[in-house]
Amino acid sequence: MGFADLLEQVGSTGRFQVVHTLLLCLPVLMMASHNLLQNFVAGVPPHFCSAHTNFSASTRMSAAEKLHITVPIDANGSPEKCRRYESPQWHLLANNGSTDPEVWEQAALRGCDDGWTYDERERSSSIISEWHLVCSLRPLKSMGQTVYMGGVLVGAGVFGALADRFGRRVLLTMSYLLMAVSGTCAAFSPSFSLFCLFRFMCGMALSGVVLNSFSLIVEWIPTRVRTVIGTGTGYCYTMGQLILALVAYFIRDWRWLTFAVSLPFYVAFLYSWWLLESSRWLVLKNKPEQAVENLRLVARYNGRQADGEKIDVEMVKSSMKKEMSGCKSSYTTLDLFRTPTMRKMTVCLCAVWFSTSFAYYGLSMDLQKFGVDIYLIQVIFGAADIPAKVIINITMSYCGRRLSQCGGLVLAGITILSNLLVPYDKQMLRTCLAVLGKGCLAASFNCCYLYSGELYPTILRQSGLGWVSMMARLGAMVAPLVLLLGEYVTWLPGLIYGLVPVLSGVAAFLLPETLNIPLPDTIQDVEDRGTGRISKTEKKEAIFLQDNADNLLKQTS
Repeated sequence: MGFADLLEQVGSTGRFQVVHTLLLCLPVLMMASHNLLQNFVAGVPPHFCSAHTNFSASTRMSAAEKLHITVPIDANGSPEKCRRYESPQWHLLANNGSTDPEVWEQAALRGCDDGWTYDERERSSSIISEWHLVCSLRPLKSMGQTVYMGGVLVGAGVFGALADRFGRRVLLTMSYLLMAVSGTCAAFSPSFSLFCLFRFMCGMALSGVVLNSFSLIVEWIPTRVRTVIGTGTGYCYTMGQLILALVAYFIRDWRWLTFAVSLPFYVAFLYSWWLLESSRWLVLKNKPEQAVENLRLVARYNGRQADGEKIDVEMVKSSMKKEMSGCKSSYTTLDLFRTPTMRKMTVCLCAVWFSTSFAYYGLSMDLQKFGVDIYLIQVIFGAADIPAKVIINITMSYCGRRLSQCGGLVLAGITILSNLLVPYDKQMLRTCLAVLGKGCLAASFNCCYLYSGELYPTILRQSGLGWVSMMARLGAMVAPLVLLLGEYVTWLPGLIYGLVPVLSGVAAFLLPETLNIPLPDTIQDVEDRGTGRISKTEKKEAIFLQDNADNLLKQTS
């Protein structure tokens, strides 16, 4: 008898699990809003140098005429973005608006000393127009997203380790509050440096929300429904992308948009006190009394109070005697690398998470390059995740996690590389290939969370997820910086974004399969299954679970 049997006794798929999972998934809807917020708050509006300060405002000229005599035209026939004439070129008006380069080429030019004029018909404001992050300050746009992802990276390491020591629920509650407060502060920041600081804190909070929500979901549900629940959680993130496009469409001011996507976390903070700590974790942390209390509460909520009253401390201790004996008092991140199987597994997962996040945010963080309405492309990119996650759900259930993870990464890489061969003027085909690649990466992300949670043991699950999540955020930090290479070699970012997933897909194939195998609780459990082989008893259990999973899929379809 193990924890899975105790969970069955109190109702493993009852009303508690439904409500508990829904409450944990609701904040996930807004996670995409913060991850992809940069597309809207940092959208670069059309801009050009402002007219000279001593330019007569009383001059009876149209705006087009004023622009014509103060700003030169670039090679594409558009006003220069970062240069203007040193003095108004009145003779251009005498030439009937001629734009012949010979007329103005010899005129003295200088930078935008009097600032910029922005076309804000699309959005009423952005951090670009607020703090003039254009021309020489243009790299600061990418730095803002890199700082945010740096916060996600730090948060993954900090909250992952703390959650294994102090519990999932308390860290989740703290993360909700941190996200709400730091998001509000970012919305009303008076300077770009403070904006980056609070966005860094938002990133830290997001890691705490992701890691602890997933662990609380997985550790309160039985093995047979992990795939379905994991996929459902992924769909919440997908829906969040569509919600972001809708909210951004109606809220065009970047400050109020940032505030709007932070408000729901105040609500999540309030109801998070109702959530229960993982009894599995409590037992392994030598707190069986509290674990029994939580199990009885679950039984009562599921209408199985009589069965819950039969559970006592001795029963819990005897059920998890093996797991408790294999646990030491404390673990560190070094335990992820001490033993051969754990070390190999962690290295491969680092490659998988890094490449998935690297390519995903490389495609998602610069939607303006597709030449399509930004709200429409955000909806298309979000909608692409829906069929992708349906397919990955099916392949994970029938072909296994390893093949699904490998296939998603390799296919994404091939799609991105194929886009390099498409001429730039074929925007429709380029967009379709990008959407397909992004869908594959979203499916890979969906598999990542479930697969990693099944690979790592309970005693190190948060630390393991925190570590690989740090690698993902490192990839997300590097992604916007790679885009800057495109200013020197246009095809280089696409080549890098495509090759990295293909190489990591090979690494994914070295991981052990976890389809319908019970969650490991100790490091020894992981080492025992390191060869990928399972005992006869486990094989029988796996067949039983597979049959149940098949029936469940048939019922849901």
